[in-house]
Amino acid sequence: MTGSKQSAATPIPTGLTVRKQSRLLEVTFDDGAAFSLPFELLRVYSPSAEVRGHGPGQEVLQTGKREVELTALEPVGNYAVQPHFSDGHNTGIFGWDYLYWLGANQSQLWAEYLARLEAAGHGAEAGRSAPMAAPAAAAHGCGHKH
Repeated sequence: MTGSKQSAATPIPTGLTVRKQSRLLEVTFDDGAAFSLPFELLRVYSPSAEVRGHGPGQEVLQTGKREVELTALEPVGNYAVQPHFSDGHNTGIFGWDYLYWLGANQSQLWAEYLARLEAAGHGAEAGRSAPMAAPAAAAHGCGHKH
């Protein structure tokens, strides 16, 4: 999933609601699907280069995002939104197809995220709370200014 391109068959959102207190983005689509996406899930699966890297195997595990908040949600044309998170991350563009994919695969993605935290030596729950120390040269994740 690209995160910013929309295919012809992609359902279109009919509603986007930010629930700050419960930290959820509620998305309803024109095919009847409805998803409640935790801000943490959106942040750790951001389609940005900071998170995904610039190619396979360059993904950067995101830690310490349990309490992340959505501070803004900007439209990008008529095909996407760009969330701004309380940790300063704002470079991911979430196309309608990517939001739909995140919602449809949320359980599996969450399990994979917790497993990656465990594999990296973090307890799944502890890794969600404690930020990982980044080397000074990799402060932006991939070495580029975002």
